[in-house]
Amino acid sequence: MKTSQTQMGRPLLATACSVALLLALTACNKQDGGKTVGQSVDSGIAKTEQAAKDAGNAMKDASKDAQVAGRKASTSVGEKIDDMTITAKVSGNLAQDPDLSAIKINVDTKDGVVTLNGPAPTAAAKDKATAIAKGVQGVSSVNNQLMVTPS
Repeated sequence: MKTSQTQMGRPLLATACSVALLLALTACNKQDGGKTVGQSVDSGIAKTEQAAKDAGNAMKDASKDAQVAGRKASTSVGEKIDDMTITAKVSGNLAQDPDLSAIKINVDTKDGVVTLNGPAPTAAAKDKATAIAKGVQGVSSVNNQLMVTPS
């Protein structure tokens, strides 16, 4: 019988494939620093899960910080609106009084404290301006700086 080179190469090819398979299987169970490849993968997964958990906690903390900052900002804006409302009401009420000139009286409000500046025709009119300002809801006190200047 005549054997060809192809038939002789088959056992060599089979041997080479077997060695490659054996090396691949050995590599799967190879230890690196005392860990198998499977253990290394498990360790990597655990680290990834921990990093995701840490990132989630950081996001929760950032969200809480943002909520606190938002509440502070809305309180500040609310106070500004309240002060503006108080100023407008005091000015409007002063304008309705025939003895006081709302155009000449400057009304400023800061944290519910109303400051009045400008002229008043009499001491009684100056006192009346204080009473009018105190009668507005939200006014905590009045700093009356009106100057009595008879006309």
